[in-house]
Amino acid sequence: MKIAVLSGKGGTGKTTVSASLAASIGHCQYIDCDVEEPNGALFLNPQITDASPVNVLVPYVDEQRCDGCGACAKACRFNAIAVVKGKVLIFPEVCHHCGACVIACPKDAITEVEREIGVVEADSESSFLQGRLNIGEPITIPIIHQLKRLTRDDVPVVMDCSPGASCTVVQTIDGCDYCILVTEPTPFGLHDLKIAVSLVRKMDIPFGVVINKAMPEDQSIQTYCKQESIVVLMEIPYMREIAESYSNGMLPVQMNEDLRNRFVQLYDSIKEGAAS
Repeated sequence: MKIAVLSGKGGTGKTTVSASLAASIGHCQYIDCDVEEPNGALFLNPQITDASPVNVLVPYVDEQRCDGCGACAKACRFNAIAVVKGKVLIFPEVCHHCGACVIACPKDAITEVEREIGVVEADSESSFLQGRLNIGEPITIPIIHQLKRLTRDDVPVVMDCSPGASCTVVQTIDGCDYCILVTEPTPFGLHDLKIAVSLVRKMDIPFGVVINKAMPEDQSIQTYCKQESIVVLMEIPYMREIAESYSNGMLPVQMNEDLRNRFVQLYDSIKEGAAS
């Protein structure tokens, strides 16, 4: 079963929930798909033994064949190519690797070459995977695709998504059996939870909500979930003890046996929700 953990905004505790769930399940695969800032390894402490570069194809111009007609620039919808005074200028950082320029060139002057944009790292059994986007690179999707190609089918899989509801999140949760939406009882938390709910409903993926930093005096998330018939899977209380352990690189389930048992129960609830 593939479980994706996402949130409408950053800072809600998405990695706390995903890493705690993986630690509580035990024998599973954890995939950190927050490739711009992967931090699950800080808590799960994997022994990384393999690192594979992620390459994309970008255009290369043969100046001997090119006559500067500009067909390549007209075909590019992402402004990754410009033709100035008959000379082709390529901006590989904004290229979306679609190959339209190659097809459009009437002189066959454009070919494609590989360019590294990041890396995928794994432990010896691929029970831990993480993607890491090179600094300054804007496009994450090729790394997500590489991570998903390495997904195991013999154990439960927990995917820690990037925050928000961008293309990266859509690509990550596509094909998952269940989504956990992590939120917090704040106006921003509720606002962005609604965006995440809209996304998973549109993709027709079963889901439930985990409320992190829950406080008895604020029931805004619970009220919304009740109105929308959304299952609240779990509430993690706002506790100084949790914050202190987290700042020291410890997950809540590693310092609180009751929380660990609740995460085991959370996994059982997810299995039931995915099967219904």
